[in-house]
Amino acid sequence: MQKRDYYEILGVSKDTSKEDIKKAYRKIAMQFHPDKNPDNKEAENKFKEATEAYEVLSDDDKRKRYDQFGHSGMRGGQDFHGFSNINDIFSQFSDIFGGSSIFDEFFGGSQRGGGRGRKRGQGTPGSDLRVNLKLTLEEIATGVTKKIKIKKYVRCESCSGSGSEGGASVKTCPACQGSGEIRNVSRSVFGQFVNIQACSNCNGEGTVIDKPCRKCYGDGRVADEATISIKVPAGVSDGNYMTMRGEGNAGLRNGAAGDVIVVFQELPHEAFTREGDDIIYDMHLSFPDIVLGTEVEVPTLTGKAKIKVEAGTQIGKLLRMREKGIQHLNSHGAGDQLVRVNVIVPKKINAREKELLKELYSQPNINPVSESEKGFFKKFGI
Repeated sequence: MQKRDYYEILGVSKDTSKEDIKKAYRKIAMQFHPDKNPDNKEAENKFKEATEAYEVLSDDDKRKRYDQFGHSGMRGGQDFHGFSNINDIFSQFSDIFGGSSIFDEFFGGSQRGGGRGRKRGQGTPGSDLRVNLKLTLEEIATGVTKKIKIKKYVRCESCSGSGSEGGASVKTCPACQGSGEIRNVSRSVFGQFVNIQACSNCNGEGTVIDKPCRKCYGDGRVADEATISIKVPAGVSDGNYMTMRGEGNAGLRNGAAGDVIVVFQELPHEAFTREGDDIIYDMHLSFPDIVLGTEVEVPTLTGKAKIKVEAGTQIGKLLRMREKGIQHLNSHGAGDQLVRVNVIVPKKINAREKELLKELYSQPNINPVSESEKGFFKKFGI
């Protein structure tokens, strides 16, 4: 199914300012938010569609790329590398509500952390981590699974993540009476304003611990090192990214874990130049090989292969090796390897070689000058 135009989704024109795009998205998001439309699949799809459009059009670089190339410029799509947490977008409207997301006021104060909200007493969600993963062109061509070590917060085994020593009890936070929020009401000539902030005494959880764990000091997590396995699909590009759900920092007191955002970095290749899913290889041959034709063994991303060079092949011609390039991302087939023909020009030659070249130069097939050109050159004594 073909994607709708992002500007059409938000009901704005291409010259609309970022502020007006934000307002347009806010209006649509408020209308179709899942919490206001429970079990309504159509509303949920419209909400996701608007969020995807806003994520692109609110970012200067992504918007420029979209304006120039359309949806094809967003290669990989939101399903692959669109990891934005919806609450991250919501938080851009927090200036109106004094520190909370605009949707907190309407939908019960979900908090950011690994893309998931939480209920009171369930702990504070952990933060996301970003990892830059370097990949060779060979790894990108076919896909690869890599294991890496990262430093992060993990659940405290001593207290099973509860933060309590020996199963000690928790009690309602006396500062917020279990709500997890502190509300401050102020009045002015413009009316009444309510400023809602997470309770600093209980970090918004609504409960406090009687006897904190001695290993994690009541956090329910400790700093450690973990090994994660990253399955990289074939065909990714430099700057693409993917989300590993729940692999980030553990949350406070059994709060949901954050995510790991893996950003792919393509390493330069000594032999190949990438153009989309095609790769280009510069092949250098001697003048006799190009004139007479030959068969040459060239490197590919998966080994070596032979390619036939026809007699009289012109310098600069691209010879195509079908599907020897990079596999297409999330689809069948692969790009090609293009072999560019170049001639080797010796920097030094001996007297015998110079004599032979002069003899060749006089031959009509080696130096094919027309009769009219000969007459022209003769006028000037050439």
